[in-house]
Amino acid sequence: MKFLLLGNPENRRVTLFQEALALEGQPSARVISWQDFLADPNVLDALPDEPTRFRIDSAGENDAVERAFLEHGYEPARRLGCRTISPRQLAKLAPSRGRIICPRQGHLGFEAALARLDGILERHPSWRCLAPPRDIRELFDKRQTSARWSALGIPVPEALEGVTDTDSLFAKARERGWDELFVKMSASSSASCLAVVHLQEAPSLHTTIEVARDGWFNTLKVRHVTAQPRVRELLDFLLAEGSQIERAIPKARLADAYFDLRVLCIANEPRFVVVRQNSHPITNLHLGGWRGDLAVLRQHVSPPAWEAAMQTCRRVARCYDALQVGLDLMFEPDFVGHRVIEANAFGDLLPRLELDGANVWQWQIREALALR
Repeated sequence: MKFLLLGNPENRRVTLFQEALALEGQPSARVISWQDFLADPNVLDALPDEPTRFRIDSAGENDAVERAFLEHGYEPARRLGCRTISPRQLAKLAPSRGRIICPRQGHLGFEAALARLDGILERHPSWRCLAPPRDIRELFDKRQTSARWSALGIPVPEALEGVTDTDSLFAKARERGWDELFVKMSASSSASCLAVVHLQEAPSLHTTIEVARDGWFNTLKVRHVTAQPRVRELLDFLLAEGSQIERAIPKARLADAYFDLRVLCIANEPRFVVVRQNSHPITNLHLGGWRGDLAVLRQHVSPPAWEAAMQTCRRVARCYDALQVGLDLMFEPDFVGHRVIEANAFGDLLPRLELDGANVWQWQIREALALR
């Protein structure tokens, strides 16, 4: 069985998948780069329609690809009245790691690429796509996933809808008696463009956004912002770009540190679990977090409570036809209640983990080969 991979060839996601194929005795996957595909979709469309396992991998961590998405999203963003940067302006902007450039425009470019992939898959019925574009599209929309899961009775943080500006955000949150809330850009990942709002008399926020002389950046340091003009400026930006707004549910602590879980479901089954801890509730590992001890956590969670949380993960995974779905799940302070915080279409970057002698990518390859 052939594997075909759309990804960034230099990225460790691709190299780790290729290494796993070798470990499983499979030939290397053919790789089509995101950059080549965005320049000319025919590099993918022209491939023969023959039995193939097609994996769409993350397009992140590549400046040229991110700029291509911005170019493809310019006209759709302009039609929608979003904040935009023209291709000519973009060409004049020097590369700078972490710079925030019209996130909604870039995501619209990504969605346009997913639409092209839909068409290619229709013309290649022998390909088995391991994560259909429609699932990737939904899993990148925190508002859509939250609403869908809530309607299914899946425990999620309560969301606030119909907010158009900072004043209505403050007013509606206070009406509900919320002390803290998350404002997450709907299509972001890795905690980029995130704010935790504290609703004191003078609201403040913790955020991953840094406002510098030469632009705005996502950084590895979580900042506390108290100046009211800056608080409003940041929230106005996030709301205008489209954000999920939800109550900040208190998280359980382990060894006096906050934690949540990355649960990787493969073929609808929770296979790998990583405990992510930090001194503050934003637990992403690249923001100063660390991997906690799963065995120690299991001592604090009763078997019925653990199984209930894993069953919730199964229910979410079954909403999609994707082979793998990464879920972020939290326990409440009683170690019984749990909530699904969000999902990630590319949430399998979990190196140095093994289950029954196989790593994350080997498990996916075995399940992919078993598909009919």
